[in-house]
Amino acid sequence: MKVKIKNQIVQLHVLDTAGSEDYARLRLLAYPDTNVVVICFSISDPLSYRSVTQTWLPDINLNCPKAPILLVGTKSDLRNNKEVLEKLKEKHLSTINQQQGLALAKQIKAAGYFECSSMHQEGLDEIFEKAAHTFLQRKKRARSKKHCIIL
Repeated sequence: MKVKIKNQIVQLHVLDTAGSEDYARLRLLAYPDTNVVVICFSISDPLSYRSVTQTWLPDINLNCPKAPILLVGTKSDLRNNKEVLEKLKEKHLSTINQQQGLALAKQIKAAGYFECSSMHQEGLDEIFEKAAHTFLQRKKRARSKKHCIIL
């Protein structure tokens, strides 16, 4: 995927490693070359939100501690979905609001917080643009790499 930032083309290599153990080895192989980490959680799933600090952050801090992190709340279209809200209410839970996402981003020292909906194709470009921009900022300091790997 190519992203243009200030007349400069950045080639993004995106590795979606998901949360399953099937991808654990792939993650370990990808970590050393990772330039930017995008941690995603589902806005409609409070357990997913908790996994950011309980699962993903420790893993990233251990394996690629210098890579900047972008935090992304996915499925923003479900935040006010009646069925989702009813199911969560039965469990005394609720969807994650934007303030919670921003607070978590601050807590984990993320370089940015974004929300997106792949269903409605909203917010996706901004995430990749920020990843490319973050890479370019770091590249100015390092002056070595010509492409960006996103985990």
